[in-house]
Formats: sequence, structure tokens, C-alpha cells
Amino acid sequence: MMLPISVENKAEASNCCIRSVLSNVTGKWRMIIILALEDEPKRFGDLKRTIGDVTQSVLTENLRGLQRDGYLTRNVHPGPPVAVSYELTPLGRSLLAMLKPLVYWSHDQMDYVRQCRMEYDRDQVA
Repeated sequence: MMLPISVENKAEASNCCIRSVLSNVTGKWRMIIILALEDEPKRFGDLKRTIGDVTQSVLTENLRGLQRDGYLTRNVHPGPPVAVSYELTPLGRSLLAMLKPLVYWSHDQMDYVRQCRMEYDRDQVA
């Protein structure tokens, strides 16, 4: 049976649960944020250092999106100083369980993907 991914128009696409959920969790940064929160809650600065190459504004935007969809919580700890941390919710943990096999698969396939890219690029020049 084919997965229900077909739509006939833009209105149907905007109401498609598969497109709605996947478009919000499969972005580069959102997947990495979920993975970075696997072991423990992290403060914003810790997350930024863990990820490395993300800007503050992009990290903030993606954290808000993940929080809005229920994958993580933002916890404010009274100070002084006030500290904010982010933690996966049960929904976020269930997503993490789905992402981890993809991460392992990606790691295992990287050499083959590199080889395919090199062959493709070489063939495009010819």
C-alpha cells in the first residue's frame, strides 16, 4: 500500500499531516538539536557549542519551532542568575528513537555516498 503522500493542490498539501510533521522535523538543524539533547537537558550556550556551526538566531528559531510542536520544553530556572535549559519531551524522545537508526545508517553509508558523488561529478564534466 502506498503511503498517503499525494495531494492534488496547495490546500491539500497544507493540510497533509505527513508533510506538516516531516517538514518541521527533518530540517538540518532540528534533527541535530534533537540529537544534541539525547543525554541531558542543555542550556542555550551548551547547545550552541555542541552543534558548533549554527548561528544564535537560527538556533533560537529552531528551538522555538521544536518547542511549538511539542518536541522539547524550555525550562526557566530562577537565579540569580536566571538559567534557561531545553529538554526533550516524551514526543521528542520518540522522535529521537526514529532518528538514531537514520544517523547510524548515514554514518555507515557515507563512504559509498562520497564515491557516488565523485562519479556523478566526474561524469558531469565529461
